[in-house]
Amino acid sequence: MPTDPLLLGARALWEGLARVPVSFPPTGGAEVVVSPESGLCPAGWVGVVALGGSVIVTVPTERTAAIVHEGLARLPVAAVADPTAVRDVLPGARRLGPAALAYVSRAGFLPVEPGALSTGQVPCGHPELLRLEESAGDEDAGEAALGDITSPAFVIREHGQVVAAAGYRTWPGRAAHVCVLTAPAARGRGLARVTGSAAVAHALAAGLLPQWRATRAASRRVAASLGFTELGYQLSVEIE
Repeated sequence: MPTDPLLLGARALWEGLARVPVSFPPTGGAEVVVSPESGLCPAGWVGVVALGGSVIVTVPTERTAAIVHEGLARLPVAAVADPTAVRDVLPGARRLGPAALAYVSRAGFLPVEPGALSTGQVPCGHPELLRLEESAGDEDAGEAALGDITSPAFVIREHGQVVAAAGYRTWPGRAAHVCVLTAPAARGRGLARVTGSAAVAHALAAGLLPQWRATRAASRRVAASLGFTELGYQLSVEIE
C-alpha cells in the first residue's frame, strides 16, 4: 500500500470523483467500474486516472466496460501507468489528454518571491481576466481554464493591463485545481511562476491539496519549479 501522504491524498481525491466505490489497485494494474455520473471525464466518456503506478477507470455502461477490459487486457500490468500505451488500446473517436497530474505538500512547496514584479488580486470572473483570456486565444485559455476558478486571482499588470494571472478552483475532497495563464507577449519571463506561487500559497493556507494538471511541457516545468511532483496522468476517451 502507498504510504506517501501526497499520493494517498491524490488517490482519495480521484476515488471520490469517480462517484462509485473504487480503489487504486495496491499492486498495480487497473480497476474498471461503471459510473454514468463519473467526475473523471465528460458525461458518456471513459475516464482514466493513473496515480502511483495503478489506474482507476470509469465507464458509462456495461458494454463500454467490456470494450475497456478487452483493451487493457492486451497490456502488461506495468503498462497501465503509460498514458501512450493505454491511449493506443482504447478505440476512441475523441480524446482529451493525457494530462500530467502533479501535487505539492506544504513541506515540498518552493515559493517564488515576486521581486520587482508588482502583484495584485482581483475576484474570480473579473473583466480583466476575461480580457487576458481573449488575448491568449481559445486554445490557451481552454488549457488554463482561468474562467473556472473560485479563488481570488493573483495578477501581474503591465501598462495597466493584466498580463498574467493564476487562481484555483476548489474541488470536492478539499483539493485546489490550479489555473495559470500568461499573455503570449509576456511569456518566458517567469510571470507564471510568480502568479502560480501566490495561488498555491493561498490554497495551502486554506488547508487544500494543490493539483496541477498540464499537457504542455512549459506548464509542467512551471509546476516542477514550485515543488510539484508528477504522480500520474488523466485521460478521457469517447468510445464509439
